[in-house]
Order: sequence, then C-alpha cells, then structure tokens
Amino acid sequence: MYRLRDYYEILNISKDASQDEIKSSFRTLAKKYHPDLNPDDKEAEQKFKEINEAYEVLSDTEKRRRYDAFGHAGVNGQGGYSQDFGGFGDIFDDIFDIFGGGFTQTSSRRKGPVRGADLRYNLDLEFTEAVFGVEKEIQIRKTEHCETCDGTGVKPGSSKETCSKCHGTGEVRYAQQSPFGQFVRVATCDQCNGTGEIIKEKCTVCSGTGKEIKNKKIKVKVPAGVDTGSIISIRGEGEMGERGGPPGDLFIYINVREHEVFEREGNNIYLTVPISFTDAALGAEIEVPTLDGIVNYTISEGTQTGTQFRLKNKGVPNVRGVGKGDLYFTVEVQVPKGLTNKQKELLKEFAKEGGEYHKEVKKGFFDKVKDAFGN
Repeated sequence: MYRLRDYYEILNISKDASQDEIKSSFRTLAKKYHPDLNPDDKEAEQKFKEINEAYEVLSDTEKRRRYDAFGHAGVNGQGGYSQDFGGFGDIFDDIFDIFGGGFTQTSSRRKGPVRGADLRYNLDLEFTEAVFGVEKEIQIRKTEHCETCDGTGVKPGSSKETCSKCHGTGEVRYAQQSPFGQFVRVATCDQCNGTGEIIKEKCTVCSGTGKEIKNKKIKVKVPAGVDTGSIISIRGEGEMGERGGPPGDLFIYINVREHEVFEREGNNIYLTVPISFTDAALGAEIEVPTLDGIVNYTISEGTQTGTQFRLKNKGVPNVRGVGKGDLYFTVEVQVPKGLTNKQKELLKEFAKEGGEYHKEVKKGFFDKVKDAFGN
C-alpha cells in the first residue's frame, strides 16, 4: 500500500519555505532520482514519483494552503494527484529545464553552420609610419579549407555516406518510461557527431577534418593618423567557419613606437626647441622641425624659457581624412657654458648696464615671496 509522506519532508524543506526554495529543492532532487539517471532502480523511481507529488501541491499557492490546513485530505487525499492536472505543465517545464531540454517530441536538432573565430594580430609601427600611413605585409597562421579535399574531409575519389545509426538526421532518440508516461530523449548522434554523414575514406592531408593550418601573407593598408590602440579590421581573414559557416575576421591592433623629438597627444604634436641666450634676448629667426621638414619661425626679443608657440595644421592628419592637428613647440633658453674671459667680461658689462633692471626683477620676486607667506 502506498504510504503518504509529508510533502515538506519529501522535498527537504521547512514549512515556511519560499517558492524559490521549493523549486530549487525540487530541481535538485528530481535530477538526482530521475529514472533516466537511475535505470532499473525501483526505489529511485518511487522517490521521483513522491518528489513530483510534493512539488505539484507545494508549488501551487492554493493547493499548498489547503494542504497546510487539512493535510492530504485538503488535496483530495490523493497525494496531490487529484482530478485537476492543470499544475503538471509547470512540472514538465521544470524537468525539461533540468535536463537542458532533453525531453522532447520534436526533432531537427542537427548542427547548423557556425561562424569562424576572429583572429588578433599586434602590429608595431614607427612614429612616422603611423602619421603618414603605410602598407605593411604581415604573416598570420590560420585554419583554412584543406586544398586537397576542398574542405570535405573526404579522400579524393571517395564520398560521404549517410550515418547508419541516425539515418542522416544527426540525432538519436531514446524512449523512456516515467511515472508520467513515455518520453522521448533526443541526443546528438555519437557516431557521426551530429553531421548525419560518415567518412569512410578520410583525406590523408587533413585526416578527415576538412581543414589545415597555413601561414598566410596579407597586405595591410594602414591609414594616415592611426595611433596606439587603433584597430584595423579585415573581414573574412579569420578562422574558417564550420559546416558552411562564414569565416571570422582579422583584427589588427596598432602600437606606435615613441619618437626621439616629437610627442603626440591626439592629433597634436609637441616638442621643445632649444634657443641661445642672445636669440632669446634679441629676437631671431629660428629653425623648427615639423613632420613635413624644417620651417623658419621668428621669435620676438625678450622671449622667455617655457614660452609656447603654435603652428596650425602642422600636426597629425585625422585618421578619417578630414583636417590635421597643430604643432606646439616650447622654447628652452640655453645658458652658455665654458665662457672665454672676453665673454665673461662682456657679460659683466651687460650686468652693470642692466643694473636697474636686475634690481626690479629681484624686487618683484621677493614681493611675490612676501605675499605668499602673508608678510
């Protein structure tokens, strides 16, 4: 005689368990005692039946209320299997989820085309190559269709055969009896790995895979204005696809080496230009290196160290082809070293001539110091 057990005890939960806790416990126990995982085990089959009885009642708010109030009598005294089977749909759905959709009456799960994987290549460029653009030839190692068998995996002169186990469907079905009736479990055919075809005579070059690894040279056009972190994509140059799927793409990541003179920020160029003491004092026409060559630039007399100047449109071209950045150069006055006696005497005379000026400079500096310290 079938013994009625407490449903909370069957699911190993407390009487105040939430619906999430009920469902979680049910999924764990149902998977543990499912007949598919315990073939010919009568005890497991009985436990599985009890688990579903308990879940069918406790997962339904109204049935659970009646069960809590009146026990098994509140649910028609039939252990949850009353005339109302409406709640079984949820149970079936949960079992279906547990086994990843393993129970079905539908077919057509044959593997379809799969896109190939993308590839990455790191490309180092010289500073000027990134600024002006360049064409580079790179070599990558990638998987492509086997030339000998044209990607079929079959030895030339031979052909594929329909899998005898799945009859070309790529899947096999197993009938399984359960407390709810007969279900059909669908799985990928282990004989043909879901392809529905068998290769009797494999290609000797690719061993039946239909693909081989090759070294391929590719010309890459690098546009002017790229910088470290820029990415160039080449469609279709990634790994080959599977079962007729398209190939992946090749992504080229740019890294630009530093320059000895120029520094780049965005599309602007920065550099420091040394000038002599006399040029700074008297003003002069100085030579300024740019990306396009040397240009002459006139600085006014009394130019101080750290003064910055701007040359418009002498920077890096915009990678989208519209406009250019600017070039900024900062002058740095070089203090002369190794002076001759005559030069020293001249500077002393200069200092005497500029006595009042030096006093004003000194006075102005110490006035700022006093202000800074609140004196």
